[in-house]
Amino acid sequence: MARVKYTDVMAVVSCAGMIAWLLTQFFGGMAIWFFSYPLIIFPVLILYIISIFNTLIAIGRKGFGSNRIKIMSHCVVVVLIVASAIFDSDLLRSKRIMTATLYDDLFSYTLVLRQNGSCQNEVNGFMGFSEVFNGQYTIKGDTIIFSKMPYDNEDFIPDTILIDRRAGAIFIERDTTGNFIKEKGFLNHFKIEE
Repeated sequence: MARVKYTDVMAVVSCAGMIAWLLTQFFGGMAIWFFSYPLIIFPVLILYIISIFNTLIAIGRKGFGSNRIKIMSHCVVVVLIVASAIFDSDLLRSKRIMTATLYDDLFSYTLVLRQNGSCQNEVNGFMGFSEVFNGQYTIKGDTIIFSKMPYDNEDFIPDTILIDRRAGAIFIERDTTGNFIKEKGFLNHFKIEE
């Protein structure tokens, strides 16, 4: 039976910890988890850095053959990072037709409208918080009508909003008569970016 090396165990444990931390980007963002659990994540990060250097030195001394476990562990982390970058990019999504952002004190809300009728609301906030909400929309004239809301709070973004290309904004508030308020104010419009 082959003897298990402590450096192999260190590589597997540190890579498993890094994978767990990388997956937190889908649950509020990696930075917020780092600040919430530094006593767990910081040692894993240090162990991972030591493991990378140890793996590179071991490859230089003994070659690839005797370091397969370490190499495979680190390759899994690299593949996950690349897959995550592809998932977050627009490579696998429909083309953007409009992007608009609403800024408040601690958060920004980026509304992305796509050619196929899907949309995303990318929420970015304090301490690296991030979350993406998906929805469906149709455009009728100068209004956007959401059939599936891109947000978990229906009071924040109404189901119908107004595009005003001259003002470079998407207005979300209405007055008491039901007409859209076309005067830019705090938290009443998304600024059109493209």
